[in-house]
Amino acid sequence: MSSTNLIQLSGKAFVLGDHINTDLNCSSKYLPGKDALYVSKIAFEQASPGFANRVHELGGGILVAGENFGINSSREQATHILLLMNIRVILAKSFGRQFFRNAINNGIAVLECDTSQILEGEDLAIDFYAGTVVSSSGLRLQAKPLPREIMKIVELGGLIPFLQKHPDWSFPA
Repeated sequence: MSSTNLIQLSGKAFVLGDHINTDLNCSSKYLPGKDALYVSKIAFEQASPGFANRVHELGGGILVAGENFGINSSREQATHILLLMNIRVILAKSFGRQFFRNAINNGIAVLECDTSQILEGEDLAIDFYAGTVVSSSGLRLQAKPLPREIMKIVELGGLIPFLQKHPDWSFPA
C-alpha cells in the first residue's frame, strides 16, 4: 500500500463477502491464550482461506467487503488486528455501526460504496475527500466521502492522537 497522507491512497484489493462478523473472524475470544499478532496471521480464515497470508505477503492493502462488514462487533480488538495486517482502508457496501466507529477511532478509513465489481488483487486508488475509487481495470466508483473532521481523526491515527493534538476539537480547514 502506498500513501503520503490520507487524501489519496492506493493499494491491492483483498476481497471478502457479505455479513462478515469480525468477532468470529478476527477475535482471540475464540482462541484462548492467543494474542492479536497470532490472530492477525489467521484472520478471516473461515470466510476466505489464506486471506491473512495474502495480505501479509503484500504488506497490507485495502479490504473490500460486501454488506454488513463488522456486523455484531463491538470490540476494538477487531480493528487492532486489521492494523497489524496493515489494513488502513475498508470499502464495503455497508458496515456494522459499532465497527464503523471503532475503525475511525483507531485510524482506519471506512468508505461505503458498491463493491460488487471490485476483483481480488486489482490495484485501487482512492481519493478520500472526493469519495472516488478507481480500479486498475478502469472501474470508477463513487463512495460516500467522509466529513473532513472524520478524515482528520483517521489521518492522525485515531481519536486519541487527534485529541492529543486538538484537545479543543479545532483545527485549520
